[in-house]
Amino acid sequence: MSEAMASEHSSAADTRRAILNTLKGSSGNLVEWYDVYIYTVFVSYFEKQFFAPEEANSTIYAYAIFAVTFLMRPVGSWYFGRYADRHGRRAALSVSITLMAACSFVIAIMPTRATLGALAAVVLIVCRLVQGFATGGEYGTSATYMSEAATRERRGFFSSFQYVTLIGGHVLAQLTLLIMFGFLSEDQVREWGWRIPFAIGGLGALVVLWMRRTMDESLSAEQLAEGKSGSAGSLRALFTQYRKPFLLCFLITLGGTVAFYTYSVNAPAIIKSAYKDDALTATWINLISLIFLMALQPFGGMLSDRIGRKPLLVGFGAGGVVYTYFLITYLPQTKNAVLSFLLVAVGYVILTGYTSINAIVKAELFPFHIRALGVGLGYALANSIFGGTSPVIYEVSKAAGQVPLFIAYVTACIAISLAVYIFALRNKSETPLDAEQGFAYQSVR
Repeated sequence: MSEAMASEHSSAADTRRAILNTLKGSSGNLVEWYDVYIYTVFVSYFEKQFFAPEEANSTIYAYAIFAVTFLMRPVGSWYFGRYADRHGRRAALSVSITLMAACSFVIAIMPTRATLGALAAVVLIVCRLVQGFATGGEYGTSATYMSEAATRERRGFFSSFQYVTLIGGHVLAQLTLLIMFGFLSEDQVREWGWRIPFAIGGLGALVVLWMRRTMDESLSAEQLAEGKSGSAGSLRALFTQYRKPFLLCFLITLGGTVAFYTYSVNAPAIIKSAYKDDALTATWINLISLIFLMALQPFGGMLSDRIGRKPLLVGFGAGGVVYTYFLITYLPQTKNAVLSFLLVAVGYVILTGYTSINAIVKAELFPFHIRALGVGLGYALANSIFGGTSPVIYEVSKAAGQVPLFIAYVTACIAISLAVYIFALRNKSETPLDAEQGFAYQSVR
């Protein structure tokens, strides 16, 4: 790559276009992940509506449904990744948000066990499976879109908004619960109030569908024409020609996704249990800490645009290996709100080393004609096997009095990814995305 090309800066018009496209692309991510997280935030309030009240394991069953929906993510990643690589990112993102909206509306109005009996749980599972399918398509395609739509020297910053909005979905879910407690009693939330956030998610998805009609396609006309022929979005090409980047994508995700669900799903659930007699305090702690995590993402992305992606990933891996024990061991014992927040906040600083740049790190592994499929499927497989199962594994280990085994499991997963970050990744090396759009850094180190 020439020195002139390396020193060029994106124009103001390019930056404005990147900002608008990032907003339109990430808004759908926000709504889809809001729909994902309202389930975990409200599950303790509606689980008895779908499972027999006398069932002692209803919480485990409810979280098992959360885990089972992750089985559909690889299927969604394959379908939407192939579609996005052949027909463009915008079209694939529009279809995924439509499916999410439909299922949210169904959950909002569906009868419960009192009316349908065991069939109520079946309908809930089907809706969550379809949402898992849609979410699998959203992640890989949105990660690809935001990485491609960014200006080359700010790819880390712009792509970090994938997790700004992903975490933002969780923040909105927590905020919805907090607002509802201002108007409804806990009994009212359990009886019918839990339906409201699902209806909001469906309406939000329709708004995003309208917005996405006007966002730019991140692939050029030539790339789209090429994508409609040849090996674009092909599983055979992915597993034969791009085995190494696909395996790297999987292993990069492994520790990160386990840490993310442990820190951002299990930890808030632990806080809710620790403050079970003061639900409002627990909700405030979780809300503020998640806002803190969300706010950290652009800073992580900007830092990676200066020092490279690898140092952040290594920092996350080393921190996660050391800190997971302290978080899971001491958070359940903490009854002081400030200390609870600080325990989670330290974990979120560590987690940002992965979350803020994971989209761009994976997008940089693949060329355009296989990128959405490679990123989406590599992520989805690791996410389904290790990430989505973390909440239910924690609940089972807690019920069996074996939480130390869960801590060891999470730590081992992060350690595997740490080894990959250290030994398999190079910092500031030229990537397929650089070859297509220009080198991200001023000099190669």
